[in-house]
Amino acid sequence: MFETAIRLLEKINSYGYTAYMVGGYPRDLYLKRTFTDIDICTDATPMELHQIFSEVVTTNSEYGSVTIVFEKTKFEITTFRKEFKYKDHRRPEKIEYVDTLEEDIKRRDFTINTLCIDKDGNQIDLIGAKQDLDNKIIRTVSNPKISLKDDALRILRAIRFATTLNFTIEPKLKTYIRKYGHLLKKISKDRKKDELDLIFSSPNKAYGIELLNSLKLSDYLEIPNLKKAKITPSMIVTWAQLDALDKYNFNAIEKESIRKINEVKDKNLLDNHVLYNYGLYICTMAAELTGTDKQKINEKYARIPIKSRLDIAISPMEICELLNKEAGSFLKPLLSDLENQILDGKLSNEKEELTNYIINTYKTEETINS
Repeated sequence: MFETAIRLLEKINSYGYTAYMVGGYPRDLYLKRTFTDIDICTDATPMELHQIFSEVVTTNSEYGSVTIVFEKTKFEITTFRKEFKYKDHRRPEKIEYVDTLEEDIKRRDFTINTLCIDKDGNQIDLIGAKQDLDNKIIRTVSNPKISLKDDALRILRAIRFATTLNFTIEPKLKTYIRKYGHLLKKISKDRKKDELDLIFSSPNKAYGIELLNSLKLSDYLEIPNLKKAKITPSMIVTWAQLDALDKYNFNAIEKESIRKINEVKDKNLLDNHVLYNYGLYICTMAAELTGTDKQKINEKYARIPIKSRLDIAISPMEICELLNKEAGSFLKPLLSDLENQILDGKLSNEKEELTNYIINTYKTEETINS
């Protein structure tokens, strides 16, 4: 991907413009960390970028950004800009394109995200990014009092970077995080959840949660239970402890997982019926709260004779033929009975044994009722 990005910079340069890799990629490359994507900044405007590249996926002209596909790879390219008077503590009311990288760097959030790379692979450090990366410090580019009031999401981003990089937040920034924590109420739930997801999914989440609590942010984030949350490996288990289903926008899978984890956490996770009804994933997630040995859960789950109704050795159609009946409401309780008998070890999951049980139990009932 780096080589592709270099060729992208060369192409922009060939049209008479300057361009640099910026942000997360140069930072992570310097720290020898893995990376996912590469952002580009340039003095070319969105209109000029349209003329250079044939495949432009999206354009956000309001903020001077385009997303292009170059050599089958997506890149977000943003025009050098400065920003004026932020609205709603998140977005600038207007932007103005500028000619130099130096001007563009001034609007960015933290010094560690200002390192750039040019078309020759040279690192460009204009305001001490390397020094703060070496010293493991999170520091705003501008005065933190102004920076956080302009964009309150930076409060969470500072904690997220401190967590994922295991860096320290410089004291002055910490002071203003405490002072302006209430501004998080102005930020959209989706943006806050994105940052919290990254904190809660980090191997270093204990540090991130300690920062959120010590900086008095859990109440502003509407997750006061964070103060007593157990540190667990899984992000979804952290969320399950926070009583946040009506506070944040979770997807359907997340909602169901949180609901089931909270349902099952007080049950015996080694019980056949619990394992069958909730499944291995939910039970192992709940084990992070209960302290139940995950290996034992895995071993027990491997031994239960059926994992779903589809595993029952006789099918619903075969049951209907056996009882000489059309499919109907009688099937649901009958299949539940078979599940219970098999899970309790009263019946083996063998077709012949299940057939005999159905004949003796259900045909007999029909004869009596008739």
